[in-house]
Order: sequence, then C-alpha cells, then structure tokens
Amino acid sequence: MGAAIGQSLPVAVGVLISPLPIVAVVLMLVSGRARANALAFVVGWFVAVLALVAVVALVAGNATPDDGGPATWTGWLKIVLGVLLVALGVRQWRGRPRGDAEPPAPAWMAAIERFTPARSAGLAVLLGAVNPKNLLLVVSGGAAIAAAAPGDTSATVVAALVFAVVASAGVVTPVVIYVALGSRAGPVLDELRSWMVRNNAAIMAVLLLVLGAKMLGDGISVL
Repeated sequence: MGAAIGQSLPVAVGVLISPLPIVAVVLMLVSGRARANALAFVVGWFVAVLALVAVVALVAGNATPDDGGPATWTGWLKIVLGVLLVALGVRQWRGRPRGDAEPPAPAWMAAIERFTPARSAGLAVLLGAVNPKNLLLVVSGGAAIAAAAPGDTSATVVAALVFAVVASAGVVTPVVIYVALGSRAGPVLDELRSWMVRNNAAIMAVLLLVLGAKMLGDGISVL
C-alpha cells in the first residue's frame, strides 16, 4: 500500500496544481450561487478523479503475472503515457503566451455566472476526467498504483482514495480561503485567478514534462 501511494503521489500533486480547475472554483465563488456551485464542483471533481484512477488501477493491477510482480505491459504503458505527457508538455510550452499577450480564455469561463450546481458538477467531470491533460495525469496515477500493488485490491482502493484526496486539495483551497476570510476573500481570490490564468500554459508545461520524464523512467525500470 505504501509503495502504491508513494508511486502515485507525485502525479496526484500534478493534478492538484492544475490551474484551470482552481480558476473555475474561484469564478464560482464570486458568482451568484457561490457556495452551492463551488461545493458541487469540488464533489464532482473528487468523484470523477476517484472513479477514473480506481478503474485504471484495478483493471491494470488485476492483469498481473502469476508471480505477483508487475506485468511487463505495465512498463510499456508507463512509457507510452510518459511520451504523451512529454509531447503535451512541449506543446503547452510552445503555445504559451509571449510577453504581455493575454492567454485566450475558455468559453465556459464567461458562462460560469449562469451555472447551476448540476452544470458545475458537470464541468468538474469534464476538467477532471475528460480534459486531455488531466486525463493523462489521472491515468498515469492509476498505472503507477497498478504497477506498485499488482493484484492487491485493498491496497489499490486505499491508494486511489489517497490519490483523489490529494488531487482535490487544489480545488478545495479557494473554498477554504472563501470561508476563512469571508468578505476579505474577494481580492485574494481575484489575484489567485489572474495569476493562474496568466501562467496556466507555463505551469502545465513544466508539470507535464517533469511527470512525463518520471513515467518514462518508471516504465523503463519495469522492463
């Protein structure tokens, strides 16, 4: 269990600091349905990440050789995921805004003021388990858990829960700031949103490159 948590923890931290989901929560906290929408987003995010990482880890972990060690194909899976993460990281870096150029804002940002809790939860699922960058990261986390705890269902489930909790800390942080600071939270959240939007591409590029290199190394070590 400890090995599964330890192997997947760096990837969970990568999901934790993904900028756009944090920006989404911040925008919800300054909308008309602040508490309901933000809570729906956090719950939707946690469930989506937990479901995806658990399914990947259980399916991959149960396809193990008789000796109980990690299957060779899990090494190849990590290598493929590593290559995809590195390629996506390079693409993010090359597409980052230059100088004082403003990064393009996703269309959903302008519509958040009109969101209901159901739409907030739906956006959380899209950003947490469908968005290509997060999808690759969460699948990588599931592959790391499977390789570290092959065939051990209880360890896999606990590691998946820990992964989802850590990965959700980023979207929970703005809610904690909102509750703790009350009326003073507005300027802090707005500054956080501006910084995250402005540096989204650079943050994700570094994350994807570092985690991609880790997955490549882990995959090669299995072979």
